Amino acid sequence: MNAAARRVEVVAAVLERPDGSFLLAQRPAGKVYAGWWEFPGGKVEAGEQLQAALARELHEELGVDVEEAYPWITRTHDYEHAQVRLNFFRVTRWRGELQSRERQQFAWQRLPDLTVEPILPANGPILRALGMPLVMGVTHATDVGIEIFLSRFDRALAGGLRLVQVREPALPEAERLAFARTIVARAHAAGCRVVTNGTEAFAQAAAADGLHASAARLMTWSERPRIGLFGASCHDVTEIARAVALEADYVVIGPVNPTPTHPGANGIGWSHFSELAAGLPMPVYAIGGLSVEDLTAARRAGAHGIAAIRAAWS
Repeated sequence: MNAAARRVEVVAAVLERPDGSFLLAQRPAGKVYAGWWEFPGGKVEAGEQLQAALARELHEELGVDVEEAYPWITRTHDYEHAQVRLNFFRVTRWRGELQSRERQQFAWQRLPDLTVEPILPANGPILRALGMPLVMGVTHATDVGIEIFLSRFDRALAGGLRLVQVREPALPEAERLAFARTIVARAHAAGCRVVTNGTEAFAQAAAADGLHASAARLMTWSERPRIGLFGASCHDVTEIARAVALEADYVVIGPVNPTPTHPGANGIGWSHFSELAAGLPMPVYAIGGLSVEDLTAARRAGAHGIAAIRAAWS
């Protein structure tokens, strides 16, 4: 970055419709990167709260009033003219019809196939993060029996589950690998992605889409694993910092509530979860005694979504 470049605080909105489409806007003539497409938003004024800046920018730019917006992810990007800190919100409800108050073009888009280009360089990681499902199911076949679990797993896939973490630490390695391969085959047939908890070699042997690291394993690594999707479990700022340094695609933070998986451990609660999740550059999943009924509370606390060990299969 040019040493003279300014540092600019920005809010950006992912306006989402119930059908899964989201809004991109084209930068108008006369602005830097004119003609490029981006998520709508703008600069935060001195002393202005982020939520207030978001509401003001969307009213000024689009003529809509925000009714429901969730803090999401925060990323910095170095342009030649400025270092921009982008505070993203997912906006799910608003009042008013969209207006082109800055004479910009709009386009509703869906992943994975976008119909507009070029996209502003800072938004590549945002689009990848936007493609992450809101719910991650974490397997617990050892607790209920493999056949019973697979039956529940098939029902969850039919119900729309699209991200699964294979855990099963108590299974012998050969049985765990056979189980993981079965999960991967069924998941892929339904368009669902699978990460396996453990080593990179195990994930590759299972033909999984990626790797999920425990906090203990995460802290032993100095570089990102060379495998597709990469995420990690984190419980404190030190572990989260390591996940950020390794450019994890997501992190799981918890437990929010006490759970049978961690007997005797107190939950961190939504307030502390929000503190840990704030300002992170990747999607954050909340875990710990949660179900889909907790999704709204999780998103208000800054989570991308939830991870569930038991409730995902009920």
